[in-house]
Amino acid sequence: MNKLTIIGNLTRDPELRTTRDGVNVCDFTVAVNRKRSAVAEGQPEADYFRVTAWRERGEICAKFLQKGKKVCVIGPVSVRTFTGNDGTTRASLEVTADEIEFLTPKNETTLQMLSHAGDNRPTDPSGFEPVETDELPF
Repeated sequence: MNKLTIIGNLTRDPELRTTRDGVNVCDFTVAVNRKRSAVAEGQPEADYFRVTAWRERGEICAKFLQKGKKVCVIGPVSVRTFTGNDGTTRASLEVTADEIEFLTPKNETTLQMLSHAGDNRPTDPSGFEPVETDELPF
């Protein structure tokens, strides 16, 4: 099974594009800080993951995410190798988003949403569903 869960911040604004077949795809990068010992000082180390979100999930990401926002992404990871400008071989970790949860606090964004595979409906911004009091069993 290939399923990765990452929580981090976007390093740049998402980019939405459309394939030749008319399918929307959104790309962005998430920086995930590494835990470090109490003795370590300076900037925290981070790993960078390229994330690809397809179709409606990608449209929602492009609309509501932006640089600096915290997000949780779940999906399969793959490694892509490429040759850098200096001629060295480099690798990039890429995640295809099956699930995305926006984690930036409510007061910093107008929408919190959980997007599951096959269910792209946004939830109530508070994260709760209204319940009538006469529906309660007590």
